[in-house]
Amino acid sequence: MSEQDHDAAVIESARKLFAGPCDFMLGVTTIEALPDGNSAEVAFAGRSNVGKSTLLNALTGRKGLARASNTPGRTRELNFFDLGGHLKLVDLPGYGYAKASRKDAHAWTKLTRDYLRGRLELRRICLLIDSRHGIKPTDIEIMDILDKSAVIYQVVLTKTDKIKQSELAKIMAATHKAIIRRPAAHPIVRATSSEKGYGIAELRADIAELAKS
Repeated sequence: MSEQDHDAAVIESARKLFAGPCDFMLGVTTIEALPDGNSAEVAFAGRSNVGKSTLLNALTGRKGLARASNTPGRTRELNFFDLGGHLKLVDLPGYGYAKASRKDAHAWTKLTRDYLRGRLELRRICLLIDSRHGIKPTDIEIMDILDKSAVIYQVVLTKTDKIKQSELAKIMAATHKAIIRRPAAHPIVRATSSEKGYGIAELRADIAELAKS
């Protein structure tokens, strides 16, 4: 399976799905407050300020669906979005931001881990990695958790418009090498730019396929 294997019909079907109704449902701060699991879920995880909210906005073609911020660590809830009743998108709190208070950091880290380990409706994690920096130790820690929990994750490189194509090729190769032996890692890595639109259609198609599962 290649990195760009979706045909035009699949790309268009995914575009229509993401162009349809997509509404903010709720922000969850306790595991007991999770919404009913009546549809598949795809969650977005990554270091603080990696571009999760911006990517969600780009995927759905909406500027303000998810609140993007230049302040790392702003998202401290599990934010659920309903994609027309077909799929739920979940914006997870960023990790690896040292300036958050220890109490707050522990609370949202535990909530996120509990969600990742025990949510039957969760089909995949899109694990966002800033292409300018590559995989960091904190990302490895999250991969270890997902591997142990048997939660499938797909690495999505963000902000690829900020680096040269030669550098992107190196990052892609290094990323593939880092995940090749990981049991829960999806083999396809997506390179995206929310600002320029690179890779967005292909990632939409990856995610749309999960709505059928």
